[in-house]
Amino acid sequence: MDIVPLRAELQLIRTTIGQAYLWQDGSQLTLVDTCTPGSADELAAAFAELGFRRADLRRVVLTHCHADHAGSAADVRGWGDVEVMAHRMDAPVVRGERAQAEPVFTEHEMPLYQQVAAGLPDAPPCPVDTELSDGGPIDFGGGAQVIHTPGHTDGSIAIRLPAHGVLFTGDLIANSPNGLLLGPFNTDRALARESFARLTQVPADVVCFGHGDPLTGSAGASAWRSLGQRCRAGADAVPDPLG
Repeated sequence: MDIVPLRAELQLIRTTIGQAYLWQDGSQLTLVDTCTPGSADELAAAFAELGFRRADLRRVVLTHCHADHAGSAADVRGWGDVEVMAHRMDAPVVRGERAQAEPVFTEHEMPLYQQVAAGLPDAPPCPVDTELSDGGPIDFGGGAQVIHTPGHTDGSIAIRLPAHGVLFTGDLIANSPNGLLLGPFNTDRALARESFARLTQVPADVVCFGHGDPLTGSAGASAWRSLGQRCRAGADAVPDPLG
């Protein structure tokens, strides 16, 4: 487990497999994603290292239903009075009421999938206390905004904190060793590219990805603006080397 401070209110928590983000509003905490099944102990250890109690957690916001993001939601929900939130189109998958749609792999994605994702256990079913919709507010970070970004999954979302210039992209955008690109393993690649192009037009100073290092500081903000300028041309301008 590794903790990376991004701002006074924001920490990146890297577990053995996956990463999550912790936002602090006074004594109340919000966790964006929960990593893979079995990660709850590592997340609890991160809380303790930061001087928090598990009981300080008020909500979990899931960017989508995949097991490396929703995998420990059920365990974390059991820590106390914790509200689990997911988009209404992914909520039935999180609850275990419906199987998730399988990604449509490209030829270039298959070796990567076999390396990093094949064999990952399914996420245990977890109640979803609040179903989210596009534009809907969430009460943390001075007023969070839900941005529906379908394509990776039907109910993938990004989360914007306008008061702080922070954006959580989920898996729609990845920060890879080769730069910012469309995240792999999408159920609808064309739709994901459209969502990608639209999301890059959202201004942000700190951009937090489901996979890869966040963008921070002046260099990070500049990289995000450059990506937005490129993608103003639309979905065909989206960097997609695995397509």
